[in-house]
Amino acid sequence: MKKFLAILLAAMMALTMTAAVAETAAPAEEKGTIVYGASTEIGGDFAPGAWYTNNATDKMLRDLSTDYYTVVTDQGGAYVVNNTVTDSIEGTVNEDGTKTFTIKVKEGLTYNNGDPINIYDFAWYPVFSCSKLMTDVGAKLTGYLSYVGGQDFYDGKATVVSGIRILDDYTMSVQIVADKVPYFYDEAYAQFAPFSLKYWLGEGIEVKDDGEGAYLAGDFTTESVQKALDYSRFHAGEDRVTAGPYNLIEYDVAAKQATLVINDKYAGNFEGQKPSIKKIVVLRAEDATWADAIKTGGFNFYDTITDGAQVNTAMDIIEDPSVKEALGYGFNYVQFDRAGYGFLHFSCDFGPTQFVAVRHAIAQLLDRNEFANTFCQGWGGVVNSQYGTGLWQYQMAEEWLNENLNTYPYDPDAAVQTLIDDGWVLAEDGTEYKEGVRWKEVTPEQAGTYQYNVTLDDGRILMPLKMDWSSSDGNSVSDLLAVMLANGEQTKAAGIEINQQVMTFTELLNYYYRDATQGDKYGVPTYCLFNLANNFTPAFDQSYEWTQDPDMIAQGYNVSRLYDPEIDKLSMDMVYGVESGDIDAYMEIWKAYELRWNEQLPQVPLYSNVYISMYPEWLQNYTQDTFWNFEQAILYATVAE
Repeated sequence: MKKFLAILLAAMMALTMTAAVAETAAPAEEKGTIVYGASTEIGGDFAPGAWYTNNATDKMLRDLSTDYYTVVTDQGGAYVVNNTVTDSIEGTVNEDGTKTFTIKVKEGLTYNNGDPINIYDFAWYPVFSCSKLMTDVGAKLTGYLSYVGGQDFYDGKATVVSGIRILDDYTMSVQIVADKVPYFYDEAYAQFAPFSLKYWLGEGIEVKDDGEGAYLAGDFTTESVQKALDYSRFHAGEDRVTAGPYNLIEYDVAAKQATLVINDKYAGNFEGQKPSIKKIVVLRAEDATWADAIKTGGFNFYDTITDGAQVNTAMDIIEDPSVKEALGYGFNYVQFDRAGYGFLHFSCDFGPTQFVAVRHAIAQLLDRNEFANTFCQGWGGVVNSQYGTGLWQYQMAEEWLNENLNTYPYDPDAAVQTLIDDGWVLAEDGTEYKEGVRWKEVTPEQAGTYQYNVTLDDGRILMPLKMDWSSSDGNSVSDLLAVMLANGEQTKAAGIEINQQVMTFTELLNYYYRDATQGDKYGVPTYCLFNLANNFTPAFDQSYEWTQDPDMIAQGYNVSRLYDPEIDKLSMDMVYGVESGDIDAYMEIWKAYELRWNEQLPQVPLYSNVYISMYPEWLQNYTQDTFWNFEQAILYATVAE
């Protein structure tokens, strides 16, 4: 079993479940230009993943223009040292139980503007990730918890990160704290990429090491760093300083369209591969019009098609000779299992969805098999916990999962009984429930500031089974959930009211993360339900995703706000304390984690599907897979003569 890479990006965190909605902005250009129809609208935040406002398309654009990681994943998702960038990586376990990785990078690398790259370009970001300054400017981070001296630096008790050392102009080392050794994906500790310090944080800042550890030096403030980041995060143009296969030269905010061109100073990926596709245009693909757009040349590449109806439509287009006759080219496709799933997300810290019984009842009120069949149309099916069918963990444990997880079968009567057993037996005036919305007496702590609560004359606080649901506009999954759950007769009969609020996907994410930096209203708990989807990186590492630490939650971790010590411990034990390569030990804890997740049900899993990506037949040597995405695969593609 190969070992898999923990790509150091949080955000992960949220992908839209369906094609985004927008007008296709431009016709497909000449042969050799990829016009990429994105299923998630561009949000316009191209920062490293510590800023959790990135969506899937933002991340793809960032990855196309950012590379030179010292450690990467290959076509199968396994760890490899990037020999284009790295001369050597050595790991040593120390007598005190810590582990030191020493990384030496190659000389001669440059950014796209020709500026030379040395070890300082790799070292400043991990130092920054140990700084309280980073959270002050809206990022989330855990680096300070892993590096020796990181916690003291974060807390202001030290002026350097003693575990990060700059040894010479091309060599650095990082020392990992003992309680994070061993780590199942420990090669990730040696994964760093160069970022231009001047571009990202502004003039006058340096990373230094005077012999005791690395630190940031210069005349800067939180305000000056914030100002620099407000520009660098959202900027696209010829002057954007990056080190990847492509340059992000343009982003049209109104049209939600981005343009990339080849970076002629790129030295190649881990195999030395350089792109030959000269230009990539990324635009929004609208649910209602994407098929007509692709048949008439509005765009020519549709990546990871999710909706089963769209997959079937895509297959029809691929097989239709009139399309080739009209365009002068036809289409091919690639098919692969998804390492992710779609879900209905619960806010587990306020309102009715803080109660596990309510979460169970909602699952029992949705016919998930029918939902998956309707949405996937044979190109996917139901999953019952936090996994996708493309994960190697699922493939190893499929039989066990089928035998041990609660499938929450569609059963409205059982859902009602679940609610009754949990105390949802009152009417709004405190009398016995007869019809309409069910109410429950709650404690002041449970009541919180939930807007629909009432306080009776006798002082009792009642909470209704009335919930607001945030869904993105033009979303076919939202439409299906509205019919099969929110507006379903079985839901009304059970005494539940779900109010759908439709908004842009970017706004949904702001509410989802409670990101007050984007506006005060987003920081206030508002929605009990969100429908989203998530794809996993090659490393299934959920550590910190169930943290109880308020500071980390404020940064964007534990977006479910599920405060369950058991799942928190399992998520940590699954990776920390397990030797790299010890599959049996890892899988034992992975199963326990999935079982606990299934019991707590912070989300209702809806489906995991088969993806297809369709591309013009003049694009040759294009191979995409579960963990080999467009931004990696396109480097190997060529234009047919």
